[in-house]
Amino acid sequence: MLVQPVAHTAEGAVRGLVDRGLPVFRGLPYARPPVGPLRFAAPAPPERWDGVREAFEFGPVVPQSGPMPAGPTPGTDWLTLNVCTPHPDRAGLPVLVWIHGGGFVSGTSGDPLYDPVELARAGIVVVTVNYRVGAEGFALIEGAPANRAFLDQVAALEWVRRNIAAFGGDPEQVTIAGQSAGASSVAALLTMPRARGLFRRAIAHSVGANLATPALAAEITAALAERLGTAPTAAALAGVDPGRLAKAVTDLDNELPGHLARWGRLAHTGVATVPVIDGEVLTEEPWAALAAGRADGAELLVGHARDEFRLFAVLAGRHGAFTEEDARTALDLLAPHPDGPDAYRAALPGATPGDLVEAVFSDALFRMPSLHLAEGNTAAGGTSYLFELAFPAPAMGGVFGACHGLDVPLAFGSLGSPMGRHFLGDPPAPEAVELSRELRRAWVRFVTTGEPGWPAHEPERQVTRVLGARSETVRYPEQTSRTVWAGHGPTAFDLG
Repeated sequence: MLVQPVAHTAEGAVRGLVDRGLPVFRGLPYARPPVGPLRFAAPAPPERWDGVREAFEFGPVVPQSGPMPAGPTPGTDWLTLNVCTPHPDRAGLPVLVWIHGGGFVSGTSGDPLYDPVELARAGIVVVTVNYRVGAEGFALIEGAPANRAFLDQVAALEWVRRNIAAFGGDPEQVTIAGQSAGASSVAALLTMPRARGLFRRAIAHSVGANLATPALAAEITAALAERLGTAPTAAALAGVDPGRLAKAVTDLDNELPGHLARWGRLAHTGVATVPVIDGEVLTEEPWAALAAGRADGAELLVGHARDEFRLFAVLAGRHGAFTEEDARTALDLLAPHPDGPDAYRAALPGATPGDLVEAVFSDALFRMPSLHLAEGNTAAGGTSYLFELAFPAPAMGGVFGACHGLDVPLAFGSLGSPMGRHFLGDPPAPEAVELSRELRRAWVRFVTTGEPGWPAHEPERQVTRVLGARSETVRYPEQTSRTVWAGHGPTAFDLG
């Protein structure tokens, strides 16, 4: 029987457990619980403790919003992280810090989808982080700092810098990584002065473009406060139970289509509480900051799925049922410039309304932000490695295609997780198992050396790794979208 591991952090000693032969430490606080006087405040440093603290259980889940919000969980110590290490007594191991997705309104580091064991077996320390979501983390509230979730993530990275050596990790070899809202967080951290020096490399899968101007964000908060019968201030909202506030976000998200005239593009996305271009924590769109040289480039592995929007179309029961009116509305709202709708139609002759809807939503929300982040990072002096996932999910007759989220179980090797089985079957197809090995190898190689195994993406050659049953390195495959969006990066959502 293996002895339970003990590590000594700056805050105190922690005792973990052994999971499939690897030391794992769960629920480690990187900041104080953001409740009471600290509600809607920037994260406060964690308190120290005497003795040895048990680190056996994941920390409490922050109140969730969305179609299937999690039920109440005991405790308010939401700002915790977990560490899985292959060799706690060794020094200098590379470190991966994972920031979960969930549309900025849900998600938890304890999801089986983010099981760290397969990655840690390859010789890296894996850290998974909880942070505030929904209104707790992103609502623009008078009397509170903006983008509190990003400040949480910075606090977690500061904890890693202080403490990761106690788990065998090298604080100078930290890679941040995320998918969807997590990738948007990675993009923000790349350009945030507060995050400078806290990581060396970055991995971003399906970078989202959901950002709001202060004017729009203020209206969202006002609408939430009105629904709750209170004022849109930190003092007033601090008296609202977190679960009740999370439910109000869910209800408002469900009603977003009714706000189309006033809230424009955001009303078409299904998520109201998104990061804000507040001028302090986040000064502008990350791809724009990099392209203009207002942020330093880094070693960056970034990519997207081929059929990003297919997941949402299928889950909404709309795949194959979009109308010409749907296509016209989507193109008018999301195409990048006045001629964009015509450019899409000209570039995709014979496309069905569904083809047009999926193309412009995939581009506007994920594919073009990912591409423009790669190009901006290169322009800023960094090195960008680009990929596209083209492997279609075998489940349900292949209806999901190579959709949003499919890459996560492949990257973690969590094919047996609920989402892994949902997309890839049980047992998974041999092609999925081999692709998972390939993507994990690319991640570990990048975290360790700064390159994933294929050439960097540059404006001239546009080298891209297309991941599929037979992966290949080719010129960027989405040339139609790249041409339509040339010179027009995604911009923050605004009123009207």
